[in-house]
Amino acid sequence: MTTTFEPPAAAVARDAHWAAKMARLRARRLPERTVSFIDDPVLKQTVTDTALGLAKARAAAISNAIEHGVSEADRETWVDGQPTVLAAQGALTQAQTVLEEGTLKLTFRGLPRPEWEQLLREHPPTEAQADLGHEYNVESFPAALIGACSVDGMSVDEAQELLDTWSDADAKALFTTALLVNQTMRADLGKG
Repeated sequence: MTTTFEPPAAAVARDAHWAAKMARLRARRLPERTVSFIDDPVLKQTVTDTALGLAKARAAAISNAIEHGVSEADRETWVDGQPTVLAAQGALTQAQTVLEEGTLKLTFRGLPRPEWEQLLREHPPTEAQADLGHEYNVESFPAALIGACSVDGMSVDEAQELLDTWSDADAKALFTTALLVNQTMRADLGKG
């Protein structure tokens, strides 16, 4: 005689819960991070200046609203309808659009763990680099990582070209973005 046991209802319920949670875990996308480069500092300054102009126009309009006896409840609508505020908002929007068009953005996506580990194996540190605590070859790994993580399709050779010809700060920003997308935790470990 064979005895069949039914699993407890709580275990079945937990299993369904776990299956749904596991489906969500499997569906998670690899992290992405974008770095922006602006070659024209005037574009940034224009946005800053026009934002300040908008703040000044709003402050003047609020003062004007108070003088005209506009109730506090109606003040925001009244202020936003003033020609100087509307003009300042338009100028800010235009400056932000020009800044957006003048900004070069590069996006990097984290690597699956086996690919990350393979990349590290392909670019081991020299003895001297290992003695300094590096886990990768500081000469070859940055370009390889940038090329491997680039969503935009940057090749390793193109990455190396940029690392060699850009300023130290810009080259570090490029590499750091690719590195951080692979090393920044997205989990909250909590206290238990």
